[in-house]
Amino acid sequence: MTLEEYLYYIILPIVSFSILLVFIRFIKGPTISDRIIAVDLLVTIGIGIIAVYSVQTNQSTFLDIALILALIAFLGTVAYSSYIQKRKKK
Repeated sequence: MTLEEYLYYIILPIVSFSILLVFIRFIKGPTISDRIIAVDLLVTIGIGIIAVYSVQTNQSTFLDIALILALIAFLGTVAYSSYIQKRKKK
């Protein structure tokens, strides 16, 4: 089994199933913290999909896009965390 077959037949189905589970948590999440974590995890899984696609197509430019997306997701999570912290103080 080559790396491309392993990524296509093993990794992508697992990642697809994890997207489904995280999206269910996003919908059912009883608190805003659960939903924020679910959105962050969805972005992280998307970064993983971009990385797998980059390896399959042998184009490293997609990894730059994944890095930028990771930085934006991190900043968004920090912004939501500060919002929650300020909201609890009131």
